[in-house]
Amino acid sequence: MTDSEAVLRIGIAGLGQAGSALVAAVGRNPRTVVAAVADPRAEVVAAFTRDFAARGYDDIDGLCLAVDVDVVYIATPTHLHARHALLALAAGKHVIVEKPMAVTLDDATAMIDAAATSGRQLIVGHSQSFEPSIRAMRALIRGGELGELRMLHTWSYTDWLYRPRLPAELDGAQGGGALFRQGAHQVDILRWIGGGLVRSVRAALGSEDRVRPGQGSHTLFLNFEGGVAATAVYSGHDHFQTGELVGLREDGRPWDGAVAYASARTGLRAADAGGETALKDGLAYGRPAAPGPAAPASAFGLMLVSCERGDIRQAPRGLAVYGEDRRWEIDVSPIPDGRDVLLFEAYDAVVNGAPPAHDGRWGRANLEVCVAAAESSRTSREVGLQFQLPTPD
Repeated sequence: MTDSEAVLRIGIAGLGQAGSALVAAVGRNPRTVVAAVADPRAEVVAAFTRDFAARGYDDIDGLCLAVDVDVVYIATPTHLHARHALLALAAGKHVIVEKPMAVTLDDATAMIDAAATSGRQLIVGHSQSFEPSIRAMRALIRGGELGELRMLHTWSYTDWLYRPRLPAELDGAQGGGALFRQGAHQVDILRWIGGGLVRSVRAALGSEDRVRPGQGSHTLFLNFEGGVAATAVYSGHDHFQTGELVGLREDGRPWDGAVAYASARTGLRAADAGGETALKDGLAYGRPAAPGPAAPASAFGLMLVSCERGDIRQAPRGLAVYGEDRRWEIDVSPIPDGRDVLLFEAYDAVVNGAPPAHDGRWGRANLEVCVAAAESSRTSREVGLQFQLPTPD
């Protein structure tokens, strides 16, 4: 593809929450279209193809062989990412894969090698670092008004552990648990703002709920080359939520107190195991419980940055900046949001051959931090890294 007016034809593998969330961004971009979808649930595929002029498949093999698909967006369970990405690349498709890109570093490397061999683009969908406030924060730091970067801290307290989950989503061996599923976002944001080159990791993971299986919290300490220090704190236990501090929910809606306290935790505990599977299945595309369109912004907890001459944090309308002699706010337009920019990057990579910022090597570097954090927690030792690379300009 070389025509600057070309339309990028996307095939979505997996019509759960992640796959469905991409649809709104595709609809906002006249240069992209959903050409096909794949999901093992026939009624979910039928619902999508009723709403859109798209071809439907019951497995990813058919999707990868479709001649009218340029890019396969992989939103299947994490432990299937590597196998599905390799299938798509072998079929000559470009690939966007949801985070984390794989469960192991060996799988991530195999995906990178396959993309290079096939001459196709591999992009990892870490859309949170593309969010408007994060982009504005990085631009402010790079502008130098507040001096050199010194510290980065991100805190996120949510109800993640008690949202309906399939067993694999809570199993660390299959890329589940808060570290791989949510910490991956935090690591991506920290590396994007902090320069990308993490030297070492020290971490402690937690599984505080003895009834609910799965790792639900973590504390990470990252040492960057050049001396910048960063922490990532996460708890998905549905007690305190950081939306209370930043004034925004995770999906960008205002924090208005409309949701009852601990509703996710108490509601899930009222369901048996079969009930949880049904609740999870109800979130798929076209199902009654499927979430509506999210607000055009995202607030992944509280992000606080310290520079030589001031601090920056996310605020409901953008950024709050605390300089040496004054405090001010920077309004940030919520459009384009992170998924919009992800599609811009994919289009530019596939159509114009521009190297994507969130390529396979960037995704592997994020995964490496998560893998090292799990090792550090297990061994109570600091773990060094080898696959890091600088944030692209």
